[in-house]
Amino acid sequence: MVQEDDASRATPLADRHQALGARMVEFGGWLMPLQYAGIIEEHRAVRTTAGLFDLSHMGELFVEGSEAASGLGYALTTEPAGLKVGRAHYSMICLPDGGILDDLIVYRLGEERFMVVANASNASIVSDALAERLSGRTVVLDDRSLVTGMVAIQGPLAAAILAPLTDVALADVPYYGIVQGNVVGVPALLARTGYTGEDGFEVIVDVAEIGRVWDAILEAGRPLGAVPVGLGARDTLRLEAGMPLYGNELGPDTTPFEAGLGRVVKLAKVGDFVGRAALEKAATDGPRKVLVGLAVRGRGIARHGYEVFSGDRRIGVVTSGTQSPSLGQPIAMAYVAPSEAQPGTMVDVGIRDQRVPAEVVSMPFYRRPAVLPG
Repeated sequence: MVQEDDASRATPLADRHQALGARMVEFGGWLMPLQYAGIIEEHRAVRTTAGLFDLSHMGELFVEGSEAASGLGYALTTEPAGLKVGRAHYSMICLPDGGILDDLIVYRLGEERFMVVANASNASIVSDALAERLSGRTVVLDDRSLVTGMVAIQGPLAAAILAPLTDVALADVPYYGIVQGNVVGVPALLARTGYTGEDGFEVIVDVAEIGRVWDAILEAGRPLGAVPVGLGARDTLRLEAGMPLYGNELGPDTTPFEAGLGRVVKLAKVGDFVGRAALEKAATDGPRKVLVGLAVRGRGIARHGYEVFSGDRRIGVVTSGTQSPSLGQPIAMAYVAPSEAQPGTMVDVGIRDQRVPAEVVSMPFYRRPAVLPG
């Protein structure tokens, strides 16, 4: 999925990753750490203690003005006007035909101020689409992707590690909440969000200060078992948590309903939005394909692009797959025909030259214990 490419853009933490012995690879146009000590070790640290991630490749787009809420309501499938200040929600920006341009998180920072976080590979695409869709409204779009840095501390001990470094009362920050405060004296946005299935925080600061924040969190976390984590474990963590990845589970040839994310399409909201007619039709007609979880019951790992069969019929394709470090078995996500999407259905995956049995199962594959206040 990623290849080495020295011409890729480096995050402001690249020198630190290399000093830590990271293997660097290209991802979404950025040079990123794939792993440090090893994917399994990093994965298990996040599940048991904590892991620190560099997310400075992500896009941060700020939208401000008296028509910011209504403008985003037209641009996106969700209804940002319904967000309370200090809260966030998962959203999507769709094409007129209902295909997914990107999946996003929208944060409401003030009555007339929002932040939209886009995937790295789509940040400029989303920025351009928002500029077009917000045109003519009383709103300012400020793409600060290259002047902000972001790190995430994720895992059961994330709050304990971060708490001594910030003036924010972390216990008061709800899941999908965001606050302004300071981390090691640096002005920051702290969001209780993540992409691992664990509790944790994402910290956004000026790019010139991200190194200082990274160093402080890593130093504070090491005595408790926290480690830096690369893209490899980030992928196994999000897959266990049943979280989709743009380019694998999500893309322009897929609607939110097919991805099992119809909840982010607010067809009841007042006013038009891009893709409404197509998405209304998709909701009425039903999905052409359905995203499911697969537990592989034979030997082998179902990788991206492998075909799925029912008897002699090809019924779908694997979008992501791995050997689950937490569960000790191969798991995958796949798109299959709606008739084969019921949990308990047995299918076969073409792994190399064999057909390996797999069972359709509910997602997420892994669910963390109840989150305690930070």
